[in-house]
Amino acid sequence: MVRQWRGLVLALSLPLLAGCSSFGMPDFFGKADTTVPDAPADRLYNEGLYLLQQKKDYKAAAKRFEEVDRQHPYTEYSRKSLLMSAYSYYEGKEYPEAVMASKRYLSLHPSSPDAAYAQFIMSSAYYDQIPDPSRDQKATERAIKELEDVARKYPNTEYAVSAKRKLDIARDTIAAKEMAIGRFYQEKRDFTGAINRFKVVVTQYQTSRHVEEALMRLAESYMALGIVGEAQTAAAVLGHNFPQSRWYRDAYQLVSTGGAEPTENRGSWISRAFRKTGLG
Repeated sequence: MVRQWRGLVLALSLPLLAGCSSFGMPDFFGKADTTVPDAPADRLYNEGLYLLQQKKDYKAAAKRFEEVDRQHPYTEYSRKSLLMSAYSYYEGKEYPEAVMASKRYLSLHPSSPDAAYAQFIMSSAYYDQIPDPSRDQKATERAIKELEDVARKYPNTEYAVSAKRKLDIARDTIAAKEMAIGRFYQEKRDFTGAINRFKVVVTQYQTSRHVEEALMRLAESYMALGIVGEAQTAAAVLGHNFPQSRWYRDAYQLVSTGGAEPTENRGSWISRAFRKTGLG
């Protein structure tokens, strides 16, 4: 991530920084100045770069870049400044502003070589707002959508590689949430409610680290309801896909204690779910 951000700044700034010496560093740096007088595009742009790289004043840098777009629209400086404002807002953890700036860039320059980067900044802004699994996961769901867009639209870029890594973590967070709720229902002996939660993990988040426990909990819940065939299938699928898992040992012992053994019913939704993904 750091290397990617640094690469963006270098790509958009080095040709312009060389021009700074022609007009010097302006006197306003370090002062509380909310107004920006009209100025040449290159001056405003380099002021933004100075605030970003030297002062680490990300919000002020973003405002400078926005001034380039306001005062000099439809120019190459304007295009670059839109992306740099999104980046500056992201670095300053001003995530809603980073999203808005990225969206504006994408709406105006959808075919730009830097469109992938704008999409990545936006998805990263959503990703960085993912809460812990104990909280509502609407933000995580939005992050997943945006990260999937990066991977789908720009599959041959380094951003897609990073997006896929983040997707794994985001999906794991939602799976953890579903598992926590499922275990809560189990404790309340609401086994049908628990099964519905564990089913989400098994059908939608099979690559998460929680799928093994989800299969074990399904075996527990089905056994508690007396639906032995589904419990056997859950244990069998767990053993087939994760034979060394401690959760399989527990599931095997549970089913065996009930006088049965792990046996897969190929018509079960559990079996079909794993065959559909190629894991079964």
